[in-house]
Amino acid sequence: MPATPHADGSLTATHWGTYRVHTQNGRVTALTPFERDPDPSAIGQGMADVVDGPLRVTQPMFRRGWLEQGAGPADGRRGSEDFVALPWPEAIERVAAELNRVRQHHGNEAIYGGSYGWSSAGRFHHAQSQLKRFLNTIGGYTASVNTYSYAAAEVTLPHVLGSFYPMVNGATSWAQMRKHTDLFVAIGGIPLKNGQVTNGGVGQHVQRQDLLDAVADGVRLINISPIRSDVMAEAGADWLPLRPGSDVALLLAIAHTLESEGLTNQQFIASHTVGFERFRDYVLGHSDGQAKDADWAATLCQLDADDIRQLARRMARERTMISVSWSLTRQDYGEQPYWAAIAVAAMLGQIGTEGGGIGFGYCAMNAIGANYQGIPGAALPQGNNPVKQFIPVARIADMLLNPGERFDYNGQSGHYPEIKLVYWAGGNPFHHHQDLDRLRQAWQRPDTVIVHDWCWNAHARHADIVLPAATHLERNDIASSSRDPFLVYMTQAIDPVGESRTDYAIFSALAKALGVEEAFTDGLDESQWLARLYDETRDKAAVQGIELPDFEQFRQQGWFEAEPPRQPQVLMQAFRRDPETHPLGTPTGKIELFSATVAGFGYDDCPGYPCWIPPREWLGGATAATPLHLISNQPRTKLHSQLDHGRHSRSAKLNGREPVMLHPDDAAARGIRHGDLVRVFNHRGGCLASAIVSDDVRPQVVQLSTGAWYDPPSSPASGLSCLHGNPNVLTRDQGTSRLAQGPSAMSCLVEVERYLEPATPVTVFTPPTIDYRKGIAD
Repeated sequence: MPATPHADGSLTATHWGTYRVHTQNGRVTALTPFERDPDPSAIGQGMADVVDGPLRVTQPMFRRGWLEQGAGPADGRRGSEDFVALPWPEAIERVAAELNRVRQHHGNEAIYGGSYGWSSAGRFHHAQSQLKRFLNTIGGYTASVNTYSYAAAEVTLPHVLGSFYPMVNGATSWAQMRKHTDLFVAIGGIPLKNGQVTNGGVGQHVQRQDLLDAVADGVRLINISPIRSDVMAEAGADWLPLRPGSDVALLLAIAHTLESEGLTNQQFIASHTVGFERFRDYVLGHSDGQAKDADWAATLCQLDADDIRQLARRMARERTMISVSWSLTRQDYGEQPYWAAIAVAAMLGQIGTEGGGIGFGYCAMNAIGANYQGIPGAALPQGNNPVKQFIPVARIADMLLNPGERFDYNGQSGHYPEIKLVYWAGGNPFHHHQDLDRLRQAWQRPDTVIVHDWCWNAHARHADIVLPAATHLERNDIASSSRDPFLVYMTQAIDPVGESRTDYAIFSALAKALGVEEAFTDGLDESQWLARLYDETRDKAAVQGIELPDFEQFRQQGWFEAEPPRQPQVLMQAFRRDPETHPLGTPTGKIELFSATVAGFGYDDCPGYPCWIPPREWLGGATAATPLHLISNQPRTKLHSQLDHGRHSRSAKLNGREPVMLHPDDAAARGIRHGDLVRVFNHRGGCLASAIVSDDVRPQVVQLSTGAWYDPPSSPASGLSCLHGNPNVLTRDQGTSRLAQGPSAMSCLVEVERYLEPATPVTVFTPPTIDYRKGIAD
């Protein structure tokens, strides 16, 4: 049973901030920012009006066709049929019976439990961890690997630098850059809107002030991006508006200038890298006859060749930090930009210096580059998965559409399993996946789709069974992140709305029905699990010299803050000082500018060194008939698609649609004015959006953020796949390369036109039709 809700003003934590929750008569009235947060995010304000609003899922829901016709492929009915509400005992019985049927007839590899998404900031009520622990308890599941955020980097960096997460989490701090950096080169920008979040929670938002302090202390910024606002205007950055998809060409041209003008730090190359000769021969054109010089790159990037040369010389002359955004990985051959940027940083010889070198994802999250000592929180143990089958995370539709088909991944060869049951708790594939019409088609193939969710988003609407999950306001938990100095006790503020239950309660009931309750729960309730996880966190923190109070004292105080680190954080400093004593995790212990391992895989789309491969879909393509490039970046008013139905997100829409930004020249050529309803389209699909005309984007580029809830028309509409403005009806569902198989959403061409037909209303903020019966006969 849930604990009795605590007093008004107790704390809750989210990935976008910590808040005081105010209640009256059992309802949430407001969320006010944590008093220790100097720059709070407004995203949390969207929670108060929707936690018990009309889109809340309040009872177990079953798609009518699944109830009446039984499990099986849905033939287009998932996402279009109405639902029937059932009581919990019957819901648990039906779900347990379906899990048993699939396990007995098809084996556990026929269950897909990828469940990708951010879910809750709490350590215990983390939906994916709960799901995976449960599925492992009953024999396992087919899993996914890597993330949509930066899959290409997750696979590439271990080959080049020996690891991934230490390279991201260990970014040189802004405090060090204030003192030592002259030039900050932001490839892909450093958008503060992304810096609102950190997985596991945010106690203090510091990116804005850190950036302003760095500028005030003399750091000069260069924004290399198609979007001017990818660096805040107050930073006064110089803007190089390169053509999307040409980042690698620019980096290779910088490398060419460094090498041809004798600016390469040969001492660092010799002592800390391997394979430079292969890369140098490619850059100089010795291996393929094409020198990758500034004149060559200027045509591809649509930048001035002299500007490229001057940038390279300035980077060599000054203490330079190269920042590469996570978005660079989400394009065709997204493995290459990070590898090429590392090569340039190695040639400059500043890796491991105070304020110089390279960083991955500054402002992608609040914690990257912050002067923090994170608290190593304990996590809910998930157990061992006996099923060894897996897929790269962005290959869901391929798996569902092509069971048995072979795929390559990071030197391995796998086959897609035949999935009969999808079980998802936390996250929303109808937000983050590409080519949503294709995904919707694939989603019809399994026998059963089970979802835990709290609101009627597109994922819940495309399920057969929706089990109503409690939100972070309706349960107790502990929020912590290895990237944030705050540990927060998340106090239950209200009773669960309707008949919603925590994921732990749902899985405990299913485990009991399947005869594995003790193995799943360890005989512990919520409060006992929280005490156990806190004690483990306390022990882990003590190893790092962090002394946490006892659990009851922590619970009463509500939060704990770790002291800042004693030593300044400089990425790869120990490796620079002594590469023999502190080698990297690569086969050679050094930075591998040529990787024999990757070369040995024999992939034609990812050779063993950074190189230019023209994107399959971009403005520079000889056959490009569609004249605009779509940037589908992260939203400003929500985390991915979370709380899109909340007031903060909806207040930023125009005409109830997501805004799309066009350059004035492109708008004028199409007769589009600010505020017009437009159709954004290509051969994959089309969506409605509202036009913003601004020179913050370079010509031939349009920007439409992700996060609008997917709203396919209920009946065929001319050229429309989404009424609301979800750009992933337009993006390509193809792996970055055979190495990482990551998402390539940023390689996408579109056209935009005024929409002159009567505007079809957005329907996704209206609940589906529901039959609230007491039960249904077998």
